[in-house]
Amino acid sequence: MHPPTHDIARNGEPPASRPDSWAELTQFTGARIALGRAGASWRTQTLLNFRLAHAQARDAVGRPFDADNVEPQLRQLGCETARLSTEAKSRALFLQRPDLGRKLSEESRRFLTQNSSAWAGRHLAVLVSDGLSSLAAETQAAPLLAELLPLLARAGWTTCPIFIVPYARVKLQDEIGMLLKARFALALLGERPGLGSPDSLGAYFTFEPGPNRTDADRNCVSNIRPQGLPPEAAAKKLAQLLLLSEEQRCSGIHLKESAKSINAIG
Repeated sequence: MHPPTHDIARNGEPPASRPDSWAELTQFTGARIALGRAGASWRTQTLLNFRLAHAQARDAVGRPFDADNVEPQLRQLGCETARLSTEAKSRALFLQRPDLGRKLSEESRRFLTQNSSAWAGRHLAVLVSDGLSSLAAETQAAPLLAELLPLLARAGWTTCPIFIVPYARVKLQDEIGMLLKARFALALLGERPGLGSPDSLGAYFTFEPGPNRTDADRNCVSNIRPQGLPPEAAAKKLAQLLLLSEEQRCSGIHLKESAKSINAIG
């Protein structure tokens, strides 16, 4: 007879819960590895952690966007700000109708048209929105811009006011950029939460934004958060890509990086 293995019950009792042999590797990653088990099942703590992460992800999607929290953070950076709105009038409608988050409300469209002469022709138009995680926008947008805007200013770039736009999708950057005749549009939005990353920000930019631009014309730097790509590193990467995009006069799949361009910003 073969001796009993660690997973076979002895004396009618189930095997003890124990950690996985990979446990010490968890210090190097936030991925769900080395979860351990109790018999053929997850350990209780593993299951509870999973349910907590799932609840946090759901809360991030449904959490109302506190624009009154974001705007003072941006003004402390010395940024001029302006509020805009989309055709989505509620969080529920925004989640059910993605198309409404891609269009400015008539009032906001009129506001930009009336002020376009003051802001037109600047290098960059930036919008900040909750997207699919208001927590990400509220906690990561200001730290990212605090690092990014000085890098671009040193390169001679001018920036429109930072537009705070609840219930926006990435495509909205094309309409805003077009109305202001900005050379680039940059959208900072909360990304769809993962299990363990409910506060992840995505940064999407487009060269010469307009109605005919598609996702193939955009570049994205994602997972911007302290536990992912920290704001300082994300800002440096974004600045590299934006300056390279200006040089090559394109963005998206046509933008080509080289070793020289990657090291352009120290």
